[in-house]
Amino acid sequence: MGWQAIIDWLASHGVRIALIALGSWALYRLVKRFLPPIVRRVVARGMPKEPEEAEKRAITLAKIFVTTWLVLIIVVAAFTILSELGINITTALAGLGIAGVAIGFGAQSLVRDFIGGVIILLENHYRIGDVVRIADISGLVEDIDLRKTVLRDLDGIVHIIPNGEIRVSSNLSKTFSRVNMNISVGYGEDLDHVIEIINRVGRELAEDPQWKDLILKPPQVLGVDAFEESGISIKILGDTKPIHQWNVMRELRLRLKRAFDKEGIEIPWPHVKVYFGGPPPPQG
Repeated sequence: MGWQAIIDWLASHGVRIALIALGSWALYRLVKRFLPPIVRRVVARGMPKEPEEAEKRAITLAKIFVTTWLVLIIVVAAFTILSELGINITTALAGLGIAGVAIGFGAQSLVRDFIGGVIILLENHYRIGDVVRIADISGLVEDIDLRKTVLRDLDGIVHIIPNGEIRVSSNLSKTFSRVNMNISVGYGEDLDHVIEIINRVGRELAEDPQWKDLILKPPQVLGVDAFEESGISIKILGDTKPIHQWNVMRELRLRLKRAFDKEGIEIPWPHVKVYFGGPPPPQG
């Protein structure tokens, strides 16, 4: 092939291939720029009373849609370029179909992962930014696509979980989160007074300017939960914005300890009394 033939080929097919590549890149940039805002508006319209939840779902869906569009653009551009190179697309498609069937038998787990990913997204099990427990692992959802879910736990460890392996998913931060904690006091304490103190501390925490925007329902006493070896366990419940329950519980424990110390309320710990000889001394 002489230089003139090469120049002629580049002048015709080469320019077309360059235009296909440039057009594909431009289309991807447009999709990446304009699709996420569209998804955000549609999701916000469907969830007007839950702006934070809508934002999480919009981020997750937008990422999936943009990735899907990228794959479609690459596939269409690749076959168009093959056509420009003189390769029979029909033959290539037939070959890919046969290869796809062969690969499919050996990639059943991959197919299961994709089906699981579609179900997770359609049924809105969890989104990027949620705290979940899946496959016996708890952590923050850092990424999710049709094949896998990426979690980061409290130790900073990143776990990559195939969607097909997920049988049960527990979302700890969907719509709202719950303060659910027990606190023990000594058997000699006046429970009515203790409950009054706990409820007061919970109200004060919910009214604190630093915390009120995070608390949906002030932590309050549900009731006596159990008679333990060293004390009486009291159940406390309250609602917070998603993911903030742990911060609220830490602050509530700190304030309860201070209030109990001020009121002289005993927080029990395991201890043993030992007597040597004779009957134990009289009580009181």
